[in-house]
Amino acid sequence: MVPGTLRTCVTTLLGPAQVASLAVRYASKKTGGSSKNLGGKSPGKRFGLKKMEGHYVHAGNILATQRHFRWHPGAHVGLGRKKYLYALEEGTVRFTKEVYVPSPNNVEAVDLVTRLPKGAVLYKTFVHVVPAKPEGTFKLVAML
Repeated sequence: MVPGTLRTCVTTLLGPAQVASLAVRYASKKTGGSSKNLGGKSPGKRFGLKKMEGHYVHAGNILATQRHFRWHPGAHVGLGRKKYLYALEEGTVRFTKEVYVPSPNNVEAVDLVTRLPKGAVLYKTFVHVVPAKPEGTFKLVAML
């Protein structure tokens, strides 16, 4: 049947007042219920040390990746865009624990230091690259 003729047939049978009250429902999917405990299935971000103590590194090698400051840049170590540490020179990796003296301009660090008990000392882990000694180059000064 053609939809226009169906409407006229229904109108003639029921009358115009009753047609308005006749509702047509189509099949639809019910909404799904909510579930809890979402997330927690994402893979890890692979943060951590990439080069260990004593490893030989080249300039530009990534030494460690971190979300928060766990290791601080020391001698010949740069700080990347997302707090990753990289070697500025070729050499051997060394880790040290050093007394941390924050800048007086850093409000958060000063607040932390003032909350510490009297005489307490903050220690932080620093990553250094000890430069490799360049091999001696020979320069002829004079011939005998």
